[in-house]
Amino acid sequence: MRMIRSTSIGLAGAVLAGCVSYGPGRVQVGDPEAAVVASMGTPAGRYPLPAGATRLAYARGPAGKHTYMIDLGADGRVTAVNQVLGEKQFAALPTGITEDDLLLILGPPADRRPLGLRPGTVWSYRYETFECKWFRVTLGPDHRVQDGSYGIDPACEEKPRGP
Repeated sequence: MRMIRSTSIGLAGAVLAGCVSYGPGRVQVGDPEAAVVASMGTPAGRYPLPAGATRLAYARGPAGKHTYMIDLGADGRVTAVNQVLGEKQFAALPTGITEDDLLLILGPPADRRPLGLRPGTVWSYRYETFECKWFRVTLGPDHRVQDGSYGIDPACEEKPRGP
């Protein structure tokens, strides 16, 4: 019985720790980068900003529906924390920006696919919504954003049932 209790306590602690590290949790403006990494782990992306600053991207959640961008000043301390996957951010996305700029704004996509018969790629971003959709960004052969649109997330399509 003691073994079951200690295992249950250990599992509850692991689940709680996982929940704390999902979002920025205790990360606050002024914290050093080491505290961010200790709390959230290794970032999915690391991008240079002007004046020696850095942006860390933390893609989170089931199927990557949240991405937290944590900006660090040149001194390595947090200057801003933002969740960037949402319709407000998608609507403000300019056309003509490069793949690197897109990564800086929205972070890594949930899915990347070739356009098909045309040269280019489509990057798709899952996000928190009551509807089952994702945001898709079309990049041309020059690796610049051509447009963005919403589509049905294939992860939500009904799967065929077996016999």
